[in-house]
Amino acid sequence: MGFTRFSCVTILLLLVASSHAVQGSYDQGYAKSILSSARREKNWLVSIRRKIHENPELRFEEHNTSALVRRELDRLGISYAYPLAKTGLVAQIGSGSRPVVALRADMDALPLQELVEWEHKSKIEGKMHGCGHDAHTTMLLGAAKLLHERKDFLKGTVRLIFQPAEEGGAGAAYMMKEGALGDAEAIFGLHIDAKRPTGNIATISGPFLAAVSFFEARIEGIGGHAAEPHTSVDPILAASFAILALQQLISREVDPLESQVLSVTYVRGGTTWNVIPPYVEIGGTLRSLTTEGLNTLQRRVKEVIEGQAAVQRCTAQVAVNYDEHPPYPACVNDERLHEHVKKVGELVLGPENVKPGNKVMAGEDFAFYQEAIPGFMFSIGIRNEELGSVHLPHSPYFFLDEDVLPIGATLLTAIAETYLNDHQESVLQ
Repeated sequence: MGFTRFSCVTILLLLVASSHAVQGSYDQGYAKSILSSARREKNWLVSIRRKIHENPELRFEEHNTSALVRRELDRLGISYAYPLAKTGLVAQIGSGSRPVVALRADMDALPLQELVEWEHKSKIEGKMHGCGHDAHTTMLLGAAKLLHERKDFLKGTVRLIFQPAEEGGAGAAYMMKEGALGDAEAIFGLHIDAKRPTGNIATISGPFLAAVSFFEARIEGIGGHAAEPHTSVDPILAASFAILALQQLISREVDPLESQVLSVTYVRGGTTWNVIPPYVEIGGTLRSLTTEGLNTLQRRVKEVIEGQAAVQRCTAQVAVNYDEHPPYPACVNDERLHEHVKKVGELVLGPENVKPGNKVMAGEDFAFYQEAIPGFMFSIGIRNEELGSVHLPHSPYFFLDEDVLPIGATLLTAIAETYLNDHQESVLQ
């Protein structure tokens, strides 16, 4: 038949693994066969990731990244729908019938100048994959290849969501509006974690990442000469009182057992030392581990700033919801899916490499999917001090241990395949 020795071994491993799946029992042999297949694809995975890394694109501008993903899917013979949310796409593998499970990766980069000097440094001035989305996209492509090889044994359908604009653009919300989830009953995603060693994952159920929004305010008074303050209405004074009052919202209005953050991050007003300006602008960020908490905080920020401005005879215009940075809901992991990922993680990596996760006050638009269907996001370690893979996301020195790529592809594959097998009963009932 013209098979090479390598292809025969690959087929044998697939048959062995699939026999376990058909029987509904997943063991070390099943896990090792997928991980072995993924590791043989490491050079391909690394080449994909580096191409994306060298050509970072900001939210809703991921045209080249999307084209690269589509080329690889075409080469693999995997069907997909495009475009969704301008540059996004959704591939589908399996029978086309229920149960349906979704896997998601984000594709956008950051407006950040890369300061790591290496062969595959960003070629685009002022843009960088400093949050690991290039790795997320590559891992999902790897999972696409592995799942496609195993498509005849999938007991249902896997939807692979390649999403734009996670970094502040709420790309997930736009993808959902255009039908990205389809009939999916659950969704899984991952995010790199520079605090945990490569080969280690962290899982947590319940609230995981914060609901996030930004606010900005323009406090208007009457400008004038600093030598005659009585002829002016001082917006700097009003802004000062407003900032101090905002700091009391968390300490005096929020249950100490709840987690919320309010940070004023900029103040802009005035251009010289002897003139009281006509207006001052302030702004910052609001975060809460519950979406309801964020909604309350947004309302109170507006009331406090407007009230403090009025006390000082000024007026204020406050924005807490706006198109440039739409609010994100809280990321809340489903308990049932948590148990599933924990089980698969221990099977693939060993129990010693699956750790409890931590709540973090960062935001993630994966939460929009979780508002519609049960969802679960887990952290995957990339920390490798020898390589310099130690810097947190959004750092210009962020660097990735590429050994994580086949590990992530394996986990996504096993999570989806075992989910479909475990949920056959719900289809029959």
